[in-house]
Amino acid sequence: MTYLDRLRALKSEKGPPPHTDKTDKTSTGVGYVSFDGARGTPLSEISSPLRRTLSALESACPELVPGDRWRRCVEDGRRFLAAWGEQADALGWTAKDLFGLHQPPATPHPSYSRLSRYDEIGLIWLLQGRPVAALTEATAAIQSSTGAITIYRRHNKPALGPVGDSLDDLEPPFGGNAA
Repeated sequence: MTYLDRLRALKSEKGPPPHTDKTDKTSTGVGYVSFDGARGTPLSEISSPLRRTLSALESACPELVPGDRWRRCVEDGRRFLAAWGEQADALGWTAKDLFGLHQPPATPHPSYSRLSRYDEIGLIWLLQGRPVAALTEATAAIQSSTGAITIYRRHNKPALGPVGDSLDDLEPPFGGNAA
């Protein structure tokens, strides 16, 4: 069962989604997403579809995803939802935009990885421990440990590199047609 199948099953169930033991509880019983040891946004205030997706993802590693990358994604997802969950929901970011994965072929090659298709995976899979510094309707700014910023585009993600970055665009003798 894939994590998206578990998400669909959670949608059909009554009651709150399951939580992991890594969720803090206050004396009032309200769960908080942990953010570097500090209390973050209450789980009840995070967009329900985003919270349900994270809960489904927490329950098991998706097929054809390395375990270390899955654990990192779960932690990054908690941190992101604590810091940006409300704004992401208001800006229209969907569960697929944040947690999406490439649909594997029927018989994947042994070297196949669901994380190899940048144009098909969600933002959280790309964070790898790096924080989001800014979030807009169309982009997220990911900050590296050196302070450099990488821009993630929610839409129009090129599958094979930046648009216009083709050997056909180069002048001879480096590429293109010599005619």
